[in-house]
Amino acid sequence: MHESRYPRANPWTRFATPNPGVTLRLFCFPYAGAGASVYRRWRARLPTWIHLCPIQLPGREERIREAPFTNMDALCAALLPALAPYLDMPVALFGHSMGALIAYQMATRLRDQGGNPTHLLVSGQRAPHLPLGREPSYYLPEAAFMERIRSLNGTPEIVLQNPELMDLIRPLLRADFELSECTPRERRDQLDCSVTAFGGLDDNEVRRFHLDAWRETTTGDFELHMFPGDHFYIAANEAHLIMMLAKRLVAYVPSTRILQMRRNPPF
Repeated sequence: MHESRYPRANPWTRFATPNPGVTLRLFCFPYAGAGASVYRRWRARLPTWIHLCPIQLPGREERIREAPFTNMDALCAALLPALAPYLDMPVALFGHSMGALIAYQMATRLRDQGGNPTHLLVSGQRAPHLPLGREPSYYLPEAAFMERIRSLNGTPEIVLQNPELMDLIRPLLRADFELSECTPRERRDQLDCSVTAFGGLDDNEVRRFHLDAWRETTTGDFELHMFPGDHFYIAANEAHLIMMLAKRLVAYVPSTRILQMRRNPPF
């Protein structure tokens, strides 16, 4: 595989040249306020047959000067053609929280265009047809919005206590919250790919039954895995999560590589 097959300046994708023998491309979508760099350590931990492709959304990191999306339809309409050159092999999609919702929406749109994903992996997000379960928070007054951010336990206190830094990232957080909170909670036609849901045992907003309802989004097989921790369980359980993710994707390894993997297990 040669890098020249892909656009040289695609702001949506951030990944290295794939290793020889890559058989599956994994698109990873960030949670609210985060950028593609939250997946920077995953490349070293994933098996070499998985090509990690973190998605960089507007409004963060090197795209900080771009306006973030607040409408899911508009976001997907912009993202679909940008990812088209990378659909030359089986693809799976992963996302945490807001990222899970984007991953699901993208999976249904890829399906509608004939580019069926092989697997959808979602984390820390209610099934898309379940109600939000609370009032939207993106329009809350500053003090209440800050408490909402603090309650999720995903932003370091040193950041929350830095007024200049919060003035910089608060608009992005509000936009991301609007994107996820205002996306209609509704059923779409079922996928036919495998779906795996992950969550934290102590997540007060996304409970086991909210995650188990993801089984209704597909006619394919479904698994649910719970980890110790709250909504941001992924920070303390990153290695275990990646191991479980790779095990769910191992079905897409060509049979010619199975013997090699048995001799040198990737996880």
